[in-house]
Amino acid sequence: MVRVSRVLLFKDGGGGGGNALLTVLSEILVCPLSKQPLRHCPDSRSLVSDAVGVSFPIVNGIPCLVPKDGKLLEDQIKLKVDDSCIAKGES
Repeated sequence: MVRVSRVLLFKDGGGGGGNALLTVLSEILVCPLSKQPLRHCPDSRSLVSDAVGVSFPIVNGIPCLVPKDGKLLEDQIKLKVDDSCIAKGES
């Protein structure tokens, strides 16, 4: 595993960004809540579970996959609010 990590870091240019490593990790890691694959989002520097709409942060290059560290995505929050308004009969 160490050899693979070094190869991926050098493949990325050794600049410390680790995008190649994060891409490989996102193919291996799964969401702790849904057990579905995660997708790497370079803009927010996080791993995103599209299945449940949760974003898990990457801190110092380490994915934080503890469920309490996950944040609901904006689209999911809006969807829940819309659903609750429909259930109450509001428009």
